[in-house]
Amino acid sequence: MDPLEWRLDGNAAAGLLMEIFGREMTEDLTTCAACRAEHPIGRLLVYAYGMGTIIRCASCGSVQIRVTEIRGRVAIEMRGVGTLRARARAQQ
Repeated sequence: MDPLEWRLDGNAAAGLLMEIFGREMTEDLTTCAACRAEHPIGRLLVYAYGMGTIIRCASCGSVQIRVTEIRGRVAIEMRGVGTLRARARAQQ
């Protein structure tokens, strides 16, 4: 199977990221550690495989986030994210 057939946009990772971080993140911004491009998570490229999910930069294709489940625990590797700018929580 061609890996492009597995490619989705970042919105496809919304449910996964909500499970992990407990908040909607598709409008939050990441800066790619490789090329320094800034994109909302919803615009990144998502590849969902049987072993996990890979989220890549929309500009250069470098891996930003890897998520996999190992023995009932979720492992997240984000070394490809230079910065993550999340929206502040609304004032109560």
